[in-house]
Amino acid sequence: MVAHKNKTFATFLAFAFGSLGFHRFYLCGLKDTWGWLHFLTLPLSLLLLRTASGSGLMFAWAPLILSAIAAFIEALAIGVTPDEKWDARHNPHSGKQSDSGWLIALLLVLTLGVGATVLIAAIARAFDLLLTGGAYG
Repeated sequence: MVAHKNKTFATFLAFAFGSLGFHRFYLCGLKDTWGWLHFLTLPLSLLLLRTASGSGLMFAWAPLILSAIAAFIEALAIGVTPDEKWDARHNPHSGKQSDSGWLIALLLVLTLGVGATVLIAAIARAFDLLLTGGAYG
């Protein structure tokens, strides 16, 4: 019997640990290229952080921030997928049917709020650095 992949858990992984690709590894296994690209943004950001100075901190964290924004979008896409389509794609031989409840709705609201805040903050900080040289912080 094949393991049943839970849509709510996959949405949570994308929300909480998506910038590290955990949701991709949960859904597709360790051979998933996109999961490894997500994961590699952390060492890349740490490497850029070691070489950055002053206002370059925003740009050092840029790969990880972009990965997190992409993960928030993936969390939303996972969460709004109908249960029937989810089971056809990820659980064709598990023998169980998904039944998403109210928890997925709460995760989606939280994901939308946090994701939008991160996106707006990243855009605002990037424009501050690019246009004023970081005069506002």
